Amino acid sequence: MNRRPILVAAVAVTALALAGCSGSSESDGGTDSPYRVLLTGGISAQGVLAANSQTSLLATKAGVQVQNEAGGIGGRQIELTTVDDAGDATIAVTKLREAINSGNKPDLYLNSGPSSIAAAVLPILKQNNILSLSMAPSPDSTDPSKFPLNFDLAPGATDTARGISEYAKTKGYSSVGVLHGSTAYGELFGEEMTSALEKVGLKAAGNEEYDAAALDMTAQLQSLKNAGAAAIALDAYGAPLGYVLQSLERLGWDVPLVGNTSVSATNLIANDPPAGVLGTPQVKNLVTQVFTSTVFDPNNALVTTMVDTMASLGSIPSTLILADNYDAFPLVAAAAEKVGSSTDPKKLAEALETSEVQENAKTAFLSRYNFSSDNHGPNPDTSELKFISPTKILNGQFGNPAAS
Repeated sequence: MNRRPILVAAVAVTALALAGCSGSSESDGGTDSPYRVLLTGGISAQGVLAANSQTSLLATKAGVQVQNEAGGIGGRQIELTTVDDAGDATIAVTKLREAINSGNKPDLYLNSGPSSIAAAVLPILKQNNILSLSMAPSPDSTDPSKFPLNFDLAPGATDTARGISEYAKTKGYSSVGVLHGSTAYGELFGEEMTSALEKVGLKAAGNEEYDAAALDMTAQLQSLKNAGAAAIALDAYGAPLGYVLQSLERLGWDVPLVGNTSVSATNLIANDPPAGVLGTPQVKNLVTQVFTSTVFDPNNALVTTMVDTMASLGSIPSTLILADNYDAFPLVAAAAEKVGSSTDPKKLAEALETSEVQENAKTAFLSRYNFSSDNHGPNPDTSELKFISPTKILNGQFGNPAAS
């Protein structure tokens, strides 16, 4: 997801140990010590970032609880430490270095975004031989030749663009305009959308970028309209989404909007006015990209366990688009089972690249990850993606009839 960093003056540090750590508290990383996990997240951030960080934290805590009840990782109970990075890369780097130098180097590092944090910590993680699973894709994060111990949990711009282009083709849109933000993720999404549309035989009717700090996107929308766009592939996260929808309404252009996962991660579309735009003309033509786990399905036992465990730990403030970290624990546990140990990050990384581990891991956010020795991205099948009209959310999911 694309998340704008927010600077916060004070940084609070919270440590949380879950479910009866076994063995000693020595820092040798051996089988008698807990499996140490460090999560940095924007706990003290504000607005959308704060809500999304809280959902990410709940997903992480739920994943720890469920996996500890299943025996931990390689027989070691998981010990989770959460550190407030306020959504700021400098703070995240400082706190990671402190953890490494404290004598309690983590076995696994997780984040709650934004992508600027992932990009900043990856070199440090590589230098210190620490396995990491990231929910914030950055330009090189899936390249094992550069970062062999990092795997992305969150589908990246390539995956979302591929899904949107295939959806657009099924809808019969002859040409699709692309509108995206000026962030690193937004620019990458714009590039990938143009390529993905060409691959399915559709015309890219313009590719427009808006300043993420702008309050009006009318000029970009007018350009796409003049180019003959029959639909718009939209990247917008947080406040910019509201400004895009307002600009489109002022323009009076009745055009289908296909939002990426940044759109579905913005609660604006799931709330009635005045807090949101649900049920207003601004979203009448909007469908947004989500994962199957983000849509209520009482028959999906793994997702139900994830949601129920998260809800038992606290209120879920945003959509399950931000629940990636839950899957880190069954993935690493399956890798440890294959290796026969949880202490060698290189062997665990090699195991994560295998179909055996990917099939055995009881993941919920995505039903299957497709890591390989050439690409450490999740590479989900398009069956993992759905396109839905906005609804209210309940426990982070769209489409629950009990939502009020």
